[in-house]
Amino acid sequence: MAKRKSIKFGAIIHGVGGNISAWRHPEVPADASVNLGFYKQQAQTAEAGKFDLVFIADGLYINEKSIPHFLNRFEPITILSALAAITSKIGLVGTLSSSYAEPFTVARQFGSLDHISGGRAGWNVVTSPLEGSANNYGKKEHPTHDERYKIAEEFLEVTRGLWDSWEDDAFVRDKEAGVFFDPSKMHRLDHKGEYFSVQGPLNIARSKQGHPVIFQAGSSESGKRLAGKAADAVFTGHENIEEAKAFYKEVKERTVAEGRSADDIVIFPGIGPIIGRTVEEAERKYQELAGLVSIENALNYLGRFFDHHDFSQYPLDGPFPELGDLGSNSFRSGTDKIKQTAKANNLTLRQVALQSATPRGQFIGTPEKIADLIQQWHEEEAADGFIIHSSIPSGLKDFVELVVPILQERGIYRTEYESDTLRGNLGLPIPENRYAKQKVNS
Repeated sequence: MAKRKSIKFGAIIHGVGGNISAWRHPEVPADASVNLGFYKQQAQTAEAGKFDLVFIADGLYINEKSIPHFLNRFEPITILSALAAITSKIGLVGTLSSSYAEPFTVARQFGSLDHISGGRAGWNVVTSPLEGSANNYGKKEHPTHDERYKIAEEFLEVTRGLWDSWEDDAFVRDKEAGVFFDPSKMHRLDHKGEYFSVQGPLNIARSKQGHPVIFQAGSSESGKRLAGKAADAVFTGHENIEEAKAFYKEVKERTVAEGRSADDIVIFPGIGPIIGRTVEEAERKYQELAGLVSIENALNYLGRFFDHHDFSQYPLDGPFPELGDLGSNSFRSGTDKIKQTAKANNLTLRQVALQSATPRGQFIGTPEKIADLIQQWHEEEAADGFIIHSSIPSGLKDFVELVVPILQERGIYRTEYESDTLRGNLGLPIPENRYAKQKVNS
């Protein structure tokens, strides 16, 4: 077997956490979602662990049953710009919706972040699953699942075109001659498509990594198709290695079918390691978190995936209810998996809700066990890297201090950064400027 590239890591920073009740944990600052000091500390911990990136998720709709972190949190571009000033090597990836934004604005925002950070920006392209998002943007209705991905595809095409508005040597800045730029190296896009009409040029140049890194987070058929065609990296989630290997193989094959190399896309399953110096300590930490979640909160958490459906109307210890297509226009791959798992295992509503709110993944145990699993997933081509999320602040610190050294000793994880750009550390090529390429080929 050919030697695999070293493992890649990202850290998702999400304030008081993705667990609906983790904010109650004594270790969690109750205002963590809007606490700049907390975000700084987590980002610097990840950079000390030589992580490739920090990842900021986002959403555009809340109600009284939303996860507490969603109710009051930083907008991604803003917080990432702040983190750019206190880090130097780690990548900065933020979520922004292609369904409720404009390509020119997004291209400018991420182009600016790329310059502020010296080439460390990444955009997680999402299509916004929650139907209520339309109500916050004056839209009559939320686009269908498949249409959202068609919009995203054209959105990406336009954004990348705008990032190429300036050839890399366009800005001469010759003070003596009075020449600021070479007009022949400025290009208008003049895009007229089904969803967008954008003239250009963009009023910011390319950074030293060319374009921000494009992440895609979605495992539906539409999501996998977009990933193979246009993404540099994929943030996904799988319950077991067999499922992860099948996804990995399919997305790599789709990427090659699009005329790209399998190495042109980096696949990151998300995992939530709970680490103890002993098995008993790890189990105690898990039970502490699980014990914070009431069944009422678990039902609310579950409801979010199904268009905030009210699950309290069903018997808790009866079978998981038949929901038809409910949720298929939101978190399609996630809701499909929930329904399939419930049916295959004859789970009750109570069991499904609690498992969804406090999933018991494989990555619970001693540092050696976590390292072994990470190495296995990587070597067996289930992952190129992992997005690490933790429900309590010390979870990331434990991973960096206890698991990272084991992986470094085994020679499968870096001891120093290879580059000061996100593309460089991920081993991704710098996209050629399309206009400069045309000149060379003409």
